[in-house]
Amino acid sequence: MPSETTALAKTTHHEALSPADASRLAAALEDSRDTTVFVNGTSVRLPEGATAAVLDLLARLAAGEAVTVSTAERLLNTSQAAQLAGVSVTYMRRLTDSGTVPVEYRGTHRRIRPADVLAWVEARNAARAAAPGPDAAAEAQPGPRA
Repeated sequence: MPSETTALAKTTHHEALSPADASRLAAALEDSRDTTVFVNGTSVRLPEGATAAVLDLLARLAAGEAVTVSTAERLLNTSQAAQLAGVSVTYMRRLTDSGTVPVEYRGTHRRIRPADVLAWVEARNAARAAAPGPDAAAEAQPGPRA
């Protein structure tokens, strides 16, 4: 199963089924709207959104089509990214302007990956934890010896 990963999507391509397999799948889909799948012997009833996606995929395979499946990551606007990071919108703009948080532009609108915001928050928290506090600085000062 060849796959390709881009900045915003993971894509896999699946060849068309053989005509015999496509025909059997089409016949099974014809009268059934049961959306229970079996994975390693465990049955799972799919929620409505997943049902539509799986039935669409199966219908295309049943029609003898090759299928490419892709996931698209949700992008945030500046306000949403700022809220996720717990900072002001102005500060988030500065972070994107400086390149500290990667940004994509859709026209003049900034779009930011949630994973990039969370990575920045994690790095900021790690830097704060590693930085010596005021007590550590006082301990490093030479004092009178007894």
